[in-house]
Amino acid sequence: MSQVKEGDTVRIHYKGTLTDGTVFDTSEGREPLEFTVGSGQIIPGLDSAMPGMAVGDQKRVEINMMEAYGPRHDDRVLEVPLDQLPADIPREEGIMLAMRGEDGQEMPVRVAAVSDTTMTLDANHQLAGEDLVFEVELVSIA
Repeated sequence: MSQVKEGDTVRIHYKGTLTDGTVFDTSEGREPLEFTVGSGQIIPGLDSAMPGMAVGDQKRVEINMMEAYGPRHDDRVLEVPLDQLPADIPREEGIMLAMRGEDGQEMPVRVAAVSDTTMTLDANHQLAGEDLVFEVELVSIA
């Protein structure tokens, strides 16, 4: 039976949870996730768990935040006075916006909070600072 090795394209079904069991993503009801092992297309902790698996294998993978989305960085949270923002920007907590950094690159930010006078923007990944758990089933190897 063939086993996954670096460079293989694989398809997996998965359920991703926080350590408290809260589900943050799943492939249930969707096509399996397809990626090339070792290519950096997915988080390192999950990528490194693939080699050695065979089609039909199931595995529970516990991933430290450093092998997932890294730690949260306070310097990626910015409180902006509302009067300094364009009037057409939605003032809705939880939505994603695009912000241009000092280097001109566009980066996604989440509206973390809105008050009468300010909007707090968070450029951290929503799962930054979290240890993650994945239940994985290998569907195919190409």
